[in-house]
Amino acid sequence: MSTRVHEFSWPDRVVVGVIGDPGSRAFYLQVRAAKQLVTLALEKQQSAALAEKIDEILDQLRTLDGNPYSVPTGTPAELVDNDPLEAVEVEFRIGPISLGWDASTSQIVIELYPLEEEEPTDVDEMLLVRIPVGTARAFAKRTREIVAAGRPMCPLCGYPMDPEGHVCTPPED
Repeated sequence: MSTRVHEFSWPDRVVVGVIGDPGSRAFYLQVRAAKQLVTLALEKQQSAALAEKIDEILDQLRTLDGNPYSVPTGTPAELVDNDPLEAVEVEFRIGPISLGWDASTSQIVIELYPLEEEEPTDVDEMLLVRIPVGTARAFAKRTREIVAAGRPMCPLCGYPMDPEGHVCTPPED
């Protein structure tokens, strides 16, 4: 079985975006370098976890003794990307995710694998993305904002509230 690797070493753009209204949003991770564009579907929880783990790696790098990396604490203004997703043609739905650090290039390394299918195919796919620290901070910030822009949480039960109304049973004391 062969593996088709979608590889981006210095992408022009890497973002998480959504299509749909809160409560029925579909989440996508999109990477572009020049004319090469790859879009993957993922879950809201995967988006949130990816942003959280990227920030954790960057924060750990900042605390290294004699840190040789210039890791920003916030998002550099020139890297903020609030544009909508480009054309959405999904390559695969994300399953396992691997994160790492490449000290030789000072980049976060993201490996994304497809959710296991019931019907195996002849070709495995994966997405390999390497992004510099500033881009990684911008990616994490945008992703956190998109995740938080969903339905408000109920202060009693902690579950998302629907615009049509919300009935819940408050937790027992």
